Amino acid sequence: MRFVLTKSVEQQAQGMVLKVRETLIGQRTQLANALRGHAAEFGVIAAKGISRIASLLEAIAAETTIPLEAREMLALLGQEIEHLDTRIEELETKLTAMHKANAISQLLATIPGIGPIIALTLATEVDPAAFQSGRHLAAWIGLTPKEHSTGGKQRMGGISRAGNERLRRLLVTGATAVIRFATRSGNKHASEWLLKLLQNKPRKLVAVALANKIARIAWAMMRSGEAYRRPTSIAARVAA
Repeated sequence: MRFVLTKSVEQQAQGMVLKVRETLIGQRTQLANALRGHAAEFGVIAAKGISRIASLLEAIAAETTIPLEAREMLALLGQEIEHLDTRIEELETKLTAMHKANAISQLLATIPGIGPIIALTLATEVDPAAFQSGRHLAAWIGLTPKEHSTGGKQRMGGISRAGNERLRRLLVTGATAVIRFATRSGNKHASEWLLKLLQNKPRKLVAVALANKIARIAWAMMRSGEAYRRPTSIAARVAA
């Protein structure tokens, strides 16, 4: 099924800011990987992560065995990463203001697993009226498992990866964050559905299933305008 979504000029502009931010983050990741790779050639090893770049550059500066030409190139990569850091921060400030000015985006950000960036992306990329149900939206994003029939039995496989790749990646990332906090001891906000699924399924599969559920909840809220309601646990209902 194919959906045609129409966007206002304002939505197109907001969507462009989101996409440019994503492009710059991709460029920064490439530069950081290049910096780590080249530094490793001279015996300077660093863990992954943008937060480790500053300490890596300090280690490079302290390593006197690195030739001058190589040191200059490594420093150049560091400067480019710093430049991108500044531009990304500027865009995120702009996106935060856009999110606060967008009622739908603020509404969606109340869903666990959805922050301002995901909320604004949904608000600018999705017209809920274009989809018959939350299931249709999840399928459009590419979060619906493929079906396999064997011996008359239907089996659910991995996702097809067709659909809106950006939204799929964002929602799965948000779902992964929810799962990470749900498994921490003392967490009282994880749903029984999620905890039960984590007992029997791999985390990656659970993340996709949760992302699918988040997409359906988002569609329902965008259609109704109602606030997110956290599922009530059995224990809470009994206590009441």
